[in-house]
Amino acid sequence: MTDAKDERYELARANAIRLLRLESALLVLLVLFLGIKATVSTVSAPGALAGEVIFGFLGAGALYISAGGFVKGKSYGRAPAVLANLIVMGVAYFMAGGGRLMIAIPLGLLGLVTFLAALFGYRE
Repeated sequence: MTDAKDERYELARANAIRLLRLESALLVLLVLFLGIKATVSTVSAPGALAGEVIFGFLGAGALYISAGGFVKGKSYGRAPAVLANLIVMGVAYFMAGGGRLMIAIPLGLLGLVTFLAALFGYRE
């Protein structure tokens, strides 16, 4: 019985690592897109854009560090991963309410799967 539990734990942990790194990479790509778009178009609020870029890079770094916690089996990766993905699911819900289902559905699914992997991918 413990072998099955160990296998489920290891699978959740490995998935949490992969998904958190994927989210980190996607966030970096989004920030780079915002930066490139800002250079080729007019920005009405450059201060807000700068804040989004800085916040995006910090978030991507935090997700990557959180994945490192799962790699090392340390507890410091779990709480940020769970919280970040709860926020992602809230954002997806908000986007769905605004009619952006093509973005909301994949974003919500990614957030849900990563949330569950992070939730069950750590044990003391």
